[in-house]
Amino acid sequence: MNRVHGFTLVELAVALLIIGLLFASALIPLSAQVEVRNIADTKRTMDQIKEAIIGFAQANGRLPCPANGALPAGTSGSGTEVSIGSSCDPAFGVFGVVPWATLAVPETDAWGRRFSYRVAPAFADAIGTTWESNASTSPPSAGSQTTTTPCSPTPTPTQSSFALCTLGDIAVYTRSVSATAAVPMGSALAAVFISHGKNGYGAWQTNGIRLNPLPANNDEASNVNGTTPAPMASGIGYTQRAFFSRDPTPSSTGCTDPAPGAAGTGSPLCEFDDIVYMISGPALIGRMVSAGRLP
Repeated sequence: MNRVHGFTLVELAVALLIIGLLFASALIPLSAQVEVRNIADTKRTMDQIKEAIIGFAQANGRLPCPANGALPAGTSGSGTEVSIGSSCDPAFGVFGVVPWATLAVPETDAWGRRFSYRVAPAFADAIGTTWESNASTSPPSAGSQTTTTPCSPTPTPTQSSFALCTLGDIAVYTRSVSATAAVPMGSALAAVFISHGKNGYGAWQTNGIRLNPLPANNDEASNVNGTTPAPMASGIGYTQRAFFSRDPTPSSTGCTDPAPGAAGTGSPLCEFDDIVYMISGPALIGRMVSAGRLP
């Protein structure tokens, strides 16, 4: 007798699962799928940049200085760290864009814009210059600064511009819609770099021009300007520069992003779609120890 074979229950379940997944993906708008892919691609690039920055420190004993975002791609100096000898050029400062040519990493995020980059001077200066953050790193808007957090390493590092006791001058805050007061999520950081997301407000483009409109008086503005002062943190006797990392928020009228240290308000939060990566001092120092650069 000829026997007719049908599908097993397991085979039918798998087939129904595949059909369901295909049906669900068809319901997601194409624009949303593209956005999800852009975010994922940008985060993969930022993972690569983070490893390249730490690798640079392991090879050179310091973090790289920023590049000048105002230089068009292909021109002299484009993508190269702005430095004098082995220290960041004081005339340029320590906030610019990721030096993609120096690090051999992609120039832009998935939206075609450069990554902003801020480095703590104590982690990027010449070997033996200073071991601690001081008044010269204070944001202009924070007023004068007279205290530091002492760092007197023993033994003195000979292969690194920073020591086991070195602290950065960067703080990253977050907040939620339900609790609009800013909450610290990282302090005394060595470096921070940022993708300005889909809206790209304030990001440097490959033609050397900043994308308008520039954000003002909100969290995205802090990530563009790098001059927002952070409240004095416990155990850190100097002013830090505040940056923000939080869940994406759509544009809203009458919005308010309270400054760090200020109470929350009843207003909705302002538009935000930045992607922020931090490099903490302890994590960097740990990698330097494993590479034989410290202590």
